Amino acid sequence: MQRIRSLSLLCIAWLLISTADAVAQSPPAESQDPHGILALRAAIEDGMALAPAHEAQGRDYLARLQQLIPALEQASGEEADRRAAELATLRREALAANPLVSSRPLLFVARPQYRADHHNTATMFQTGEINTGSFQGGGALKTIDLATGAVTTLLDVPDGVARDPDVSFDGTRILFSMRRNREDDYHIYEINADGSGLRQITFGSGLSDIDPIYLPDERILFTSTREPKYCMCNRHIMGNLFTMDADGSNMQQIGRSTLHEGHAALLPDGRILYDRWEYVDRNFGDAQGVWSCNPDGTNHAVYWGNNTNSPGAVLDARVIPGTELMLANFSSCHDRPWGALAIVDRRLGLDGRTPVLRTWPADAIELVGKGNYDTFVGVNPKYEDPYPLSDKVFLCARMTGRGEETGIYLLDTFGNEVLLHVESPGCFDPMPLGPRPRPPIIPSRIDLTKTEGYYYVENVYVGTGMETIEPGSVKYLRVVESPEKRFWTGPAWDGGTGQQAPGMAWNDFNNKRIIGTAPVEPDGSAYVAVPADTFVYFQLLDERGMMIQSMRSGTIVRPGETSGCVGCHEPRHSSAQWQNVGTAWQQGPRHLEPWYGPPRLFSYAAEVQPVFDRHCTSCHDYGQEAGQKLNLAGDLGLVFNTSYTELRSKGLVQVVGAGPFQVQKPKSWGSHASRLTKVLRDGHGDPEIDDQVRLDPESFDRLVTWIDINAPYYPDYAGGAYRDNPFGRAPITGLELKRLNELIGLNLMDRGQLTQVSFTRPASSPCLTPLGGPDDARYQEALALLRAGQSRLAAEPRPDMPGFRIEHPVERKQEEKYQAQAAQEARMRAAIASGER
Repeated sequence: MQRIRSLSLLCIAWLLISTADAVAQSPPAESQDPHGILALRAAIEDGMALAPAHEAQGRDYLARLQQLIPALEQASGEEADRRAAELATLRREALAANPLVSSRPLLFVARPQYRADHHNTATMFQTGEINTGSFQGGGALKTIDLATGAVTTLLDVPDGVARDPDVSFDGTRILFSMRRNREDDYHIYEINADGSGLRQITFGSGLSDIDPIYLPDERILFTSTREPKYCMCNRHIMGNLFTMDADGSNMQQIGRSTLHEGHAALLPDGRILYDRWEYVDRNFGDAQGVWSCNPDGTNHAVYWGNNTNSPGAVLDARVIPGTELMLANFSSCHDRPWGALAIVDRRLGLDGRTPVLRTWPADAIELVGKGNYDTFVGVNPKYEDPYPLSDKVFLCARMTGRGEETGIYLLDTFGNEVLLHVESPGCFDPMPLGPRPRPPIIPSRIDLTKTEGYYYVENVYVGTGMETIEPGSVKYLRVVESPEKRFWTGPAWDGGTGQQAPGMAWNDFNNKRIIGTAPVEPDGSAYVAVPADTFVYFQLLDERGMMIQSMRSGTIVRPGETSGCVGCHEPRHSSAQWQNVGTAWQQGPRHLEPWYGPPRLFSYAAEVQPVFDRHCTSCHDYGQEAGQKLNLAGDLGLVFNTSYTELRSKGLVQVVGAGPFQVQKPKSWGSHASRLTKVLRDGHGDPEIDDQVRLDPESFDRLVTWIDINAPYYPDYAGGAYRDNPFGRAPITGLELKRLNELIGLNLMDRGQLTQVSFTRPASSPCLTPLGGPDDARYQEALALLRAGQSRLAAEPRPDMPGFRIEHPVERKQEEKYQAQAAQEARMRAAIASGER
């Protein structure tokens, strides 16, 4: 039985609304305060309350404002413009004098805006990667003293970029990332607050270390590409969270998202807040929310925005001091890391419009939940790098109105917004250079001598949609890995949901690895041992092994960690408590039962096609009457095989693909919703002659399991010998395919024409039928092209064939780099576990 603690609804509402109003109060409407007089007066009075020494100066500003009001109200024409300019000068002077910004220098970065590229994470332009040429230098690390206007250059980087600064808790040091020039890569550095004592902390080539922050115990957390992986929907290098000691030793990877983790900040309780891009059976564009974890990488959890379609990215999140509110950058998938600024109260919900209290610009709030992952591209002006100074006053970088130039702005909840400083080529990352509170240290809970962690579910029937499922009907919990993408190809397959480079599945980017299953107890509890540091998700299965519900996001457990939840998709801010009273908890963690052998990358051709070969292709084949309606042959085509293309193109399999951002209802997709499964369960054939095809339990399980893990096709992202050919998969070149299209009068790049080609039995290819037969020259030329593809596949198998090996020089180099990092991490882990450095 779960215990629920509650307050009255009235009490909860009062607490939430009163706190939200204190921080995110709406400024007076322009019609009520056309010159912003009330907003300025409120800001001056707030500054006076912060420091007694500021009261006299504040009274002077108020007196000047009072004298200016009649002139503003009575002036017209040029006089009105002059008075407005006086007010603007007073506003800037008074707000810059706020003790929060004038009592110590402001640190900032001078650099050009990053060049437009594929994605908001594509700012590293790492050497040896696809967008290296987009790097442009010309930057510096600087301070400005607003009390005097003096600007000091701490570090000049004329051919490079210094970025992502973080100030030590005592205010004496600055941590940052720097790339000295295009031939260099980003590494972590530290410098004294006066510009002396520059030292490099991380090293290496062909990798990027960015977004460093100080941890409360003086270690460092940062984002790095040291586990090289690529954007699943394109070709760009991605990064994960790492930690290290202050001298660069004892480096550990603490995040395993299959895409990107960045822009980390500290929560007041010592946890990490970071933005995370990852998707499992999700659309690529709207799966970028804010997450939290402990500094040792335990307890990764959704913080806000994981199921929100717009904004497409929530970046640079920081908690506003003295509150439970978040200030963040509402950005887009395909844009630079800028957009609107927003205050969010996650107590009002973890997604959507309701928790968003206000935005800058003000009208951007109407874009929340509207359109798609790129809706916020249209915001003007654009903001980035928010830094809350108090519950009312914030710093940020913002467009000045002169092209892409950005300056340092001060915003407040009263309605003021002033430019504090601007210089070419642009200003970013403003923050105070001085002491700041140190959050508490959270002790590590991991044991690096272990290779597994543990996951406990109190009751699988708690959560979105699961109340509709009959208790006791969930029999198993399946654990599936969503592996990283280590390779990319030039040509791509467009599954209607974004580019797959190379083609991986009909309309999804992921490959899968089934780790295994464990029983769910009658009371709904489950407790399993899971490989540590492995990006996995969970599925609930019925007595026939058919999926009832599936996660569409990933999680990890660190070595020795025990993590858990109340149910599946339970509200993260609910008051339901994990009580450790379920039967599974009392019995201890179970090891997963493997799925027909050791865990392996799932290959449709190896795991599913043999079922059709054994039971179906005697009728459903090329040249057979049933094959004209549904061809289940395993012949290899331009990108997939025949049966896979037929099942997906004809809608016999109902899967979510790279699906919508909303949480899906139980049994709404997968084997329970698929036409193919109905045929398999009811039997197929002629009942009059007792000729029905009924599958044995393993064959049935193989088919429904394939459907339920979202119908993947390829086991591997490698393209092998065909990485430069159409789709990154075809055994004929683009020119050869063009000629084949000319000969047969079809466009074989069209999704509806893919079954026209068989490289397994070239003469059986339907595309040859309209030609004049073996005596026709066009027929002979087309058949020769198909046989050439057949010969190449025999000599150099692709990943959907037995015998595939990573042998292409580019991919071999990528794999060697990945394995070298894995070996280095294993050595470091062993050293840390044994007390060495």
